[in-house]
Amino acid sequence: MVEVPEVEEVKSLLRELGEEDLIRVVDSFVALNTGLESKKGKEFIEVSVLGFLEGILTALKSKVDDPRVGELYEKVRKRRAELDEMFRKPRIPYLEG
Repeated sequence: MVEVPEVEEVKSLLRELGEEDLIRVVDSFVALNTGLESKKGKEFIEVSVLGFLEGILTALKSKVDDPRVGELYEKVRKRRAELDEMFRKPRIPYLEG
């Protein structure tokens, strides 16, 4: 199973905010992606899970006025962007002439 530390952080914050339904949604998404690890690879699944968490936190930012949501969103967004770079195809340099 892929370990994404941010999942527990997000779930903890959701629990504190009383968003129990969203915790179940996060758990379901992680469980669905766990089965894909052998086909897609650990890092690909991490990017997928982090992107999902980023979406949840984006929606939560507009619903809840709590600075912890924005701080966790930035942390998740930054980590997802770093991992996402691994999957970008390198740009082909144009021939200088």
